[in-house]
Amino acid sequence: MIIETAERLSEADIAHCDFSFDIRSALVAPYRDPVGDARPVEPYRKAYAFDADDFAGIGPDRLLAVAREGGRLCGYILLSESWNGYASVDDFAVDRAVRGSGLGTRLMDRAVLWAREQGLPGIRLETQSNNVAACRFYRRYGFGLGGYDEHQYANFPALRAEVALFWYLMLPKAPPKAP
Repeated sequence: MIIETAERLSEADIAHCDFSFDIRSALVAPYRDPVGDARPVEPYRKAYAFDADDFAGIGPDRLLAVAREGGRLCGYILLSESWNGYASVDDFAVDRAVRGSGLGTRLMDRAVLWAREQGLPGIRLETQSNNVAACRFYRRYGFGLGGYDEHQYANFPALRAEVALFWYLMLPKAPPKAP
């Protein structure tokens, strides 16, 4: 599997992918332990809509890293510099068929490299309290929970039970280059 940068991503690129995920539990306040603080919920499958406009016009201030195997897209990560000076993971997905293969870690490694190249102090991302598998991945990778917002999705009836969780990965400063 190769990971490369791309300038765009289209509906055709992901038409064969299944980025949905299963919800079987949800984290409960205070959201500190993605293993122990989860409560069972009625199982269902969730998927996010794809908006090609979010993946157009990728320039030097953004990163779109895609994973391909045999020319087939298997996952991607989209980053930009956030208003607060951190790299922001704007979107991140791994095809169901290759989950557990280490691809998510490899894509996140590429995101870390980009953030370091930009001189940013860390990476932040948002996920939801019912995406327990993602929370566990971020915790294992080294992210720490920076906060949560119980009202983030209050205006969306189908999402009202979800809590926005904000994760941060602080990057150590690189040592100065030798003269």
